[in-house]
Amino acid sequence: MSLARVHNFAISLDGFGTGEGQSRDLHFGHAGERLHEWMFATGWWTPGGSGGVDDAFVRRHDEGIGAEIMGAGKWGHPGWHEDPEWKGAWGPNPPFHTPVFVLTHHTRPPIEMEGGTTYHFLDASPAEALEVAREAAGDRDVRIGGGPTVIREFLAARLIDHMHVAVVPILLGRGVPLWDGLEGLEKDYQVEATASPSGVTHLTFTRKGA
Repeated sequence: MSLARVHNFAISLDGFGTGEGQSRDLHFGHAGERLHEWMFATGWWTPGGSGGVDDAFVRRHDEGIGAEIMGAGKWGHPGWHEDPEWKGAWGPNPPFHTPVFVLTHHTRPPIEMEGGTTYHFLDASPAEALEVAREAAGDRDVRIGGGPTVIREFLAARLIDHMHVAVVPILLGRGVPLWDGLEGLEKDYQVEATASPSGVTHLTFTRKGA
């Protein structure tokens, strides 16, 4: 069976995966791009950028992925469902290049984008969505892309096989938390930490027995 994986999910030191006040113009709320500046500085993202630890983790994002699941907050912004022309926050050629299953109560017909990405809209539980995404992924894995609420729900349901979290050395103070309600989660996983000169700490969670 294919694995459910999380890659390059960035949180602040106080555990927030996005800031407060998300809007069409502020996709990550008051956090802006601060959670992802480490990624933008890598050679994978920017020609001539840095190598090393950060770059090595970033490059694993697409390996073996056949489908993605994301939440409506990652795909859009509050109120996106009222705009029938809205096609997501990721531009005409999104970086996913696979079927993407958007979890939402506001479903609509699939949207085919450039580069191999097609958005499908599901009103489903994490387990139901994972079953659909696995069928689409074939023998490849499913990436659980976020945001923090979706990842937290998949973790609570014990559906994540491997997770990479990048802890960024900033304090947001408010926003959407990742870890709420997940006390004792570490008992189910082998957890490793790798520090980067950028100040980011890369945490990997691998399900025990997987």
